[in-house]
Amino acid sequence: MLEPQYPYYLANEACQPNADLEVTDKFTGEVATRVALADAKAIDEGISWTVKAAGEMARMPAYERQEILNHCVNRFTERSEELAQALCVEAGKPIKDSRGEVSRLIDTFRIAAEESVRMHGEVQELEIARRARGYRGMWKRVPIGPCSFISPFNFPLNLAAHKVAPAIATGCPFVLKPASRTPIGALIIGETLAETDLPKGAFSILPCSRDGADLFTTDERFKLLSFTGSPGVGWNLKANAGKKKVILELGGNAAVIVDQDADLDDAVERIIFGAFYQSGQSCIGVQRILIHEKLYDQCRERLIAATKVLRSGDPKDENTFIGPMIAESEAERLENWIGEAVAAGAQVLCGGKRNGAMLEATLLEGVSREQKICAEEAFGPVAILSSFSGFDTALAEVNDSKFGLQAGIFTRDLYKAHQAWDTLEVGGVVIGDVPSWRVDNMPYGGVKDSGLGREGIRFAMEDMTEIRNLVIRFP
Repeated sequence: MLEPQYPYYLANEACQPNADLEVTDKFTGEVATRVALADAKAIDEGISWTVKAAGEMARMPAYERQEILNHCVNRFTERSEELAQALCVEAGKPIKDSRGEVSRLIDTFRIAAEESVRMHGEVQELEIARRARGYRGMWKRVPIGPCSFISPFNFPLNLAAHKVAPAIATGCPFVLKPASRTPIGALIIGETLAETDLPKGAFSILPCSRDGADLFTTDERFKLLSFTGSPGVGWNLKANAGKKKVILELGGNAAVIVDQDADLDDAVERIIFGAFYQSGQSCIGVQRILIHEKLYDQCRERLIAATKVLRSGDPKDENTFIGPMIAESEAERLENWIGEAVAAGAQVLCGGKRNGAMLEATLLEGVSREQKICAEEAFGPVAILSSFSGFDTALAEVNDSKFGLQAGIFTRDLYKAHQAWDTLEVGGVVIGDVPSWRVDNMPYGGVKDSGLGREGIRFAMEDMTEIRNLVIRFP
């Protein structure tokens, strides 16, 4: 059960100046709880506190940072069912997927605890020419300073964790803006951090309206902005961010290739998961399914049959696979995109019907590439089937997108696997599985309109640090 109200966290402390933000149960549409909403004054104060805390955070010994992260691991483990139930309500995420996200939250903090004591430097040979004789060099990593984080609604626990945990591991104070539709998980993270001995001002977690969030982007006291969300918003933030470093994890319309040597039973099972888990609301959800022409008819029928038996309904039901989309407006948008594709000649193989925020798991074929449902990010339970004859043609079709986050390839041919890795313009290629697969220590991010930089704890820590060089002359 959710609490009746939740505070925000300003300079490590719970504050309840109001309860202005309504958080709804995404399945029933009813108000489930209320959250304190930060105004511009609170955001400015939070930023000021990060500046004050920066020096003390930077001086924290690695073992102290590790102890704080391990405390979070233990507390999240103790509160795992509470976190999962809250996520199920605020995001409409089926309870099994919610429990899976909590496990990833715990993994992310555990990995950060391990990496917090591995901020290595290097001794560098400088005597590369006569003029450098008698010089010795070395470098180390130091915290970049106050960080601004903006996290999305679809993974409100784990994608917040991918910003918060490496910041603590490196010694960077931060202000986090969680998604207004799903702030509860981030606030429970804040409650857990408030139990630790982090320096005052080390963190603030401040739900706020989009109109009031300009300081997260424009304030020059921040040295880094990390944003996860839609491409349109992300690139606009980068344009307004000034001199600070910007990390963007944006959208995609991920493709999977099923080559002629694929194990169809395995491929179909994984594609159904990749396309429809958490109602398709994942930036690496399977949206485009490219099937070799020799397997197309057989694979098509298996995919239709498997999609039709997926259970939709209340995400609190242990047997539910498809829950509601985050809002009825999003389901309506996707319903309209399906309608536009059908009007242009596409065929609905199954699904396509909407009831409020619930949209049926939908498969389409015959969709032209310029249709929104193919060219843009669907971010819902819809996938498109098409056939190919040559592997080169399939790779070119995957690349025919303004996005480039991840791609999946079902092939047993080692040479084709390496060809895909060499050719595909994406941040990650997954062989023998769908592009929707991610583990939390790997480098994760995209190219083109899918973003800048990489998440994954060690790689985020590199972004949150600067290299500081030391040169010593021996006369």
